[in-house]
Amino acid sequence: MTRTIQVTGLMCHHCEARVQKALEAVSGVEKAVADHTAGTVIVTLTGDVANEALKKAIEDQDYTVTGIH
Repeated sequence: MTRTIQVTGLMCHHCEARVQKALEAVSGVEKAVADHTAGTVIVTLTGDVANEALKKAIEDQDYTVTGIH
């Protein structure tokens, strides 16, 4: 199962790495791939993960989540 997260504030590869690391630390997240040019993160899940947990992991890194699909 995957989810696409729209994120504002991603400006570079360093930003991508911070968000990926934070999301991959969330239980149930197998992989996260951020794209600063598109402003998205594709998250691959191994189990049921609440959108709020994903949002918190990103916002704790000082980025803003504008949508999760």
